[in-house]
Amino acid sequence: MTDLLLRDVRPVGGASPASPAEPVDVLVRAGRIVAVGAALHVEGAPEVVEAGGRALLPGLWDHHVHAQQWALARRRLDVSGTGSAAECTQRVADRLVTAPPAPGEVLVGFGYRDALWPDAAHRDLLDRVSGDVPVVLIAGDLHQGWLNGAALEKFGHRGHPTGRIRESEFFAVTVALSDVPSQTLDAFVADAVAAASARGVVGIVDFEAPWSLPDWRRRVEGGTTGVRVEASVWPEHLDDGVATGLRTGDPVPGTGGLVTAGPLKVITDGSLNTRTAYCYDPYPVVGEAPAHPCGMLLVPPGEVVPLLERAHAAGLEAALHAIGDHANTLVLDAFAATGARGRVEHAQLLAGDDVPRFAALGLIASVQPEHALDDRDVADRLWAGRTGRSFAYAALHDAGARLALGSDAPVAPLDPWIALAAAVHRTADDRDRWHPEQELDRSVALAASYGVVAGSTPAVEPGARADLVLADADPLTCDPAALRAMPVAGTLVGGRWTHRAGI
Repeated sequence: MTDLLLRDVRPVGGASPASPAEPVDVLVRAGRIVAVGAALHVEGAPEVVEAGGRALLPGLWDHHVHAQQWALARRRLDVSGTGSAAECTQRVADRLVTAPPAPGEVLVGFGYRDALWPDAAHRDLLDRVSGDVPVVLIAGDLHQGWLNGAALEKFGHRGHPTGRIRESEFFAVTVALSDVPSQTLDAFVADAVAAASARGVVGIVDFEAPWSLPDWRRRVEGGTTGVRVEASVWPEHLDDGVATGLRTGDPVPGTGGLVTAGPLKVITDGSLNTRTAYCYDPYPVVGEAPAHPCGMLLVPPGEVVPLLERAHAAGLEAALHAIGDHANTLVLDAFAATGARGRVEHAQLLAGDDVPRFAALGLIASVQPEHALDDRDVADRLWAGRTGRSFAYAALHDAGARLALGSDAPVAPLDPWIALAAAVHRTADDRDRWHPEQELDRSVALAASYGVVAGSTPAVEPGARADLVLADADPLTCDPAALRAMPVAGTLVGGRWTHRAGI
């Protein structure tokens, strides 16, 4: 591996000064930073890159990704931003005219959010424009789908009265839709990885169901080496994960250290937009009455606790999805009862007494800041009177909890700058910031965007792994719009260029 000398950079993060008066040089050798200083003299013939005073910071992680779903969503009909069932149906009708699927194939759309629609999604609307073509529209939160009659027949739900399928029943449909040849899917994932590298991403935690470790081993062997991956395992494959003998954080053989065993993932409740997040208080009736007034508890404590005990005994951490306040209480109780270690995924609505429990139990709050902006209007309606304790990032940090930022891609784009911008400035349009008291300090948000390393924060300093990103502006001082759209000049993983543009 050739030595790399980055000249004229401004280190950001960790023990390095945020904006040093004079730029420095950084020498990378054998995948690690070996020297930082002004006008470094290096023996031999390293690759020299003139960085032009750009910011250099540890590479960014997305701590919550569904990699296959994200790769597929990038190729599906975009139905996000539609304001009604009628508008969404028209988008389907237009696609069927301009680019109909091949005979027997399913037209799949992604991204609709119906909680505030003035009309109801129904199979009949899609049937009127689709005929015999199976149509499956996946909600932006991944927790429900809207199917026409042909798709209901295809996926075993013939006679369903509305065509709207939620939670576990719909998860089975998404798994079936992901059943494409591995070579094709791996190509889609490789393309998505390249796009992530172009945004400064050096690692992801992949929560693709039901077990992504074998897929990532195959992809790395096939040349997809742009990011590090923590590969989770779901309950239905827990026995397989345990049988490997790998503990959370252990490198997976044959991947050059790029893939590590991740946590056990369990989805304990639903989501806000689908009105299935499990809450203490009932949802207000908006349009049709919810089938489950307080949301849905998908995996109750009697099932969660044994799973945690099994994972903990095998050296696996746990990542428990909890969005509603009641679900979060139950998840925290399960961690407390078992002594298991790990993370709470989402933690979107919290009872006040539960906020300090994250730090007390040593748990990471794995949060997705862009959801606070995507869901602000839905939360104002469905969680009215409770939004002061929703997406409570500052409260968690002030109580000593460790935060990890992510996207939940494809629910939000796999772009850490979007997450950072939402965490520190809670609006992305011309409206006032939404609950600005829960905004994070930029240095805190940036630290939560680095890889989760116990007891330390990655920094641009000698000895650190050379997972680095060169950005065109200082993320600690630029305006929020510039932060959200940050140009990335280069990304390094273990001292290898995974993205390079303009340098």
